[in-house]
Amino acid sequence: MFFSMNFNKMFFLFILFFSTLISISSNSWFGCWIGLEINLLSFIPLINNSNNNLSSEASLKYFLVQSIASINLLFCIILKMIFMKNFEMNNLLSIMINSSLLMKMGSAPFHFWFPNIIEGLSWFNNFILMTWQKITPIILLSYYFNYNFLLIIIIMNSIIGAVGGLNQTSLRKLMTFSSINNLSWMISAMMISENLWMFFFFFYSFMISIICFLFFCMNMFFINQLFFININYMIKLSLLINFLSLGGLPPFIGFFPKWIIINFLLMNNLFFMTFILIMMSLIMLFFYIRILYSSFMFNYLKLKWMKIFIKNKMMYLINIFSLISISGMVLSTFFFM
Repeated sequence: MFFSMNFNKMFFLFILFFSTLISISSNSWFGCWIGLEINLLSFIPLINNSNNNLSSEASLKYFLVQSIASINLLFCIILKMIFMKNFEMNNLLSIMINSSLLMKMGSAPFHFWFPNIIEGLSWFNNFILMTWQKITPIILLSYYFNYNFLLIIIIMNSIIGAVGGLNQTSLRKLMTFSSINNLSWMISAMMISENLWMFFFFFYSFMISIICFLFFCMNMFFINQLFFININYMIKLSLLINFLSLGGLPPFIGFFPKWIIINFLLMNNLFFMTFILIMMSLIMLFFYIRILYSSFMFNYLKLKWMKIFIKNKMMYLINIFSLISISGMVLSTFFFM
């Protein structure tokens, strides 16, 4: 759908999904590490599918970063086996294992590779990197996490995700910082329960997939390109609905999982963290609205580089997804009845 599906890409995509299953169903740390390595080696050919220099650079950077994180993880696993009974060493090792997993998923403060690599990727690869590639590290993190360390990481993710996106003009980088911010919600959900994390992740993937698909269909990569959209208002309306949903605005479905996470955080007396998460969501909404403002307030003629090939069926699909996004408040009302 997003790129011409030849046999090689299908094969690597299958291995990518399969490697995640290897990691999360493994009964030893070594098995988890093997799954992560297979995942890395299957994603690099997918990144490097176009002939431009940016994708080659992105694949090399991605390989280096993930290799460093993997080496660190393996080193910590071996140390863990040696210092099994030493409590003080265990505390340090849990932080080190957590750090290598956080580095793998592009979490702050190990996030510096993430925006650079995203810039060289297609929208489909962006979608994979922002959703599927986070599954394995977060599930491994849930097996063995340092509670106090993760509280600090959640706050850092929330603040860096919100502040980092303020001066960006690239839509891909904006989506990256949005992903870093949403990672703080994911990790806080994971600390409460794995089911809650899966619940949030499902809704997040749903919203990101629609947005990536819309940008792919319109061939959009920068905010200034949105000034020139002179297309039907249904696409603009879909952008509006899905961005506000991703920001977590109440009538939309993106608010539903965030509301439930806030409830659980307050039950666990994490008031300061909840306050920061909510405040940073407001900043996220600010730069989502900046994107929408660009597309809504200006109408120019279509330019030559505009490549719009949304088929009627695809348009219906996007409309149905947007309708689901609006129905969020109804769902949440049923849930709390």
